[in-house]
Amino acid sequence: MKRQRKLDKRRRQEGKTNYHKRLILLKSETPRLVVRKTNKYITLQIVESKKAQDKVLYTVSTKELLKHGWPVDKAGSLKSLSAAYLAGLLIGKKASNVKSKIILDSGLITSTKGSRVYAAVKGIADSGIEIPFDEKVIPSDKMINKYDFFDKVKEGLK
Repeated sequence: MKRQRKLDKRRRQEGKTNYHKRLILLKSETPRLVVRKTNKYITLQIVESKKAQDKVLYTVSTKELLKHGWPVDKAGSLKSLSAAYLAGLLIGKKASNVKSKIILDSGLITSTKGSRVYAAVKGIADSGIEIPFDEKVIPSDKMINKYDFFDKVKEGLK
């Protein structure tokens, strides 16, 4: 038992896990939309937990948008609002058979109005999956549809 406490303390000190937030999410017993940002990409996963054991059901990275018509010369913008929204649409398309609602797990990413996290949430909601969110925090359509090739990539996802 002491070893586990050391591990918990270490992960908390390294800034990798917020155990209070994780416990609340696990008690809900609903699938979670896990959003993680890297230096180049945004990764979205739908995760289900049974007895605190996480099982990834679906995963999408914005890198996959290159296969669906995202221009290679714009690969540096795969962490933009547009890319996050399209990744949300893509994971929503993959997870179309999820019957229950899902909840957002943003991890240690700070909650900011109009952020990439909420662009991904809007994308997954637009794909038809039920996810609770407040309309005030979602970025505007003008901010999401910033690129001229956006509509072409969006059509490539359907």
